Amino acid sequence: MQQSNTQHSEQKIGITAAIFAYILWGILPLYWKQLEHVTPGEVLAYRIIWSLVFMVGILALRGQIGFFVQEVKRLLTSKKQTIGMISASVFITLNWFVFIWAVTNERMVEASLGYYINPLVNVLLAMIFLKERFTRWQGVSFALAFIGVTLMTVYYGVIPYASFLLAITFGIYGLMKKLVNVGALVGLTIETMLMTPFALLYVWFAKPEAGIFSAHSLETWMLLIGAGAATAIPLLLFSVGAKRISLSLIGFLQYIGPTLMLLFGVFLYKEPFSLIQLAAFIFIWIGLLIFTTSGTPAFKKITARRSVPLHTKEKGM
Repeated sequence: MQQSNTQHSEQKIGITAAIFAYILWGILPLYWKQLEHVTPGEVLAYRIIWSLVFMVGILALRGQIGFFVQEVKRLLTSKKQTIGMISASVFITLNWFVFIWAVTNERMVEASLGYYINPLVNVLLAMIFLKERFTRWQGVSFALAFIGVTLMTVYYGVIPYASFLLAITFGIYGLMKKLVNVGALVGLTIETMLMTPFALLYVWFAKPEAGIFSAHSLETWMLLIGAGAATAIPLLLFSVGAKRISLSLIGFLQYIGPTLMLLFGVFLYKEPFSLIQLAAFIFIWIGLLIFTTSGTPAFKKITARRSVPLHTKEKGM
């Protein structure tokens, strides 16, 4: 009985942490909107620098600096894992840049689309590189998402590049992380550590007259410094949640973030959202619903019941 209560309590903590993580990811565009007057490159550079500072502080408070050093040494002993870690760092940096650029250029709806189609990109990458097979229902999900993206392309007149770049860079980032067996906290610290020298060089050469300490207002500096916490806190919450709840539940909760982005883009920032876009999102939402639920026992039971031939049912009667 006590064990059951403990498991229930752990699951409750996990669900709460995961929900807050996705909510924070969903409202993060509001944070970047406050930095519209700063170039996306500079925002990205300071996000990397202050994320490293914040993560090192967290590791120090948790007494895990020694463990972090050991993990770095372990990664360096394997060429495959070293390349995987460097690649992960590059792709998450690209993802952050595209996201910041999209949000600060009135493309929040397009950014939300990228994170809606990301799970489907993950499956596609797993098929290509990990030789995983996808089910018939996952194929249906792809078809519906393809229809949605096609409608969106017709609406924009061009392919929604920001959406695809966000989905692909985050998908490849996830693929690289599969090759590197390292925890979320240590992983983010290593990723930002690898990118920090380039970030420092960027802010130095971007404004040589001011160097690293560019001429910004106190409010802007507080937002730039706070970018480290804004990046790390949702990840910390997610790592707490992911350890305590099932992957299928994580799959459902992950749509909180892009849904909030979509709502903010349409209702708060008045980005255009036509009937064609709505139709496109509906196709994608239905595809994602099938994709997310297709592996559950309830879905399998329903589809198995409906696939029974009529003459078989009549014999049973």
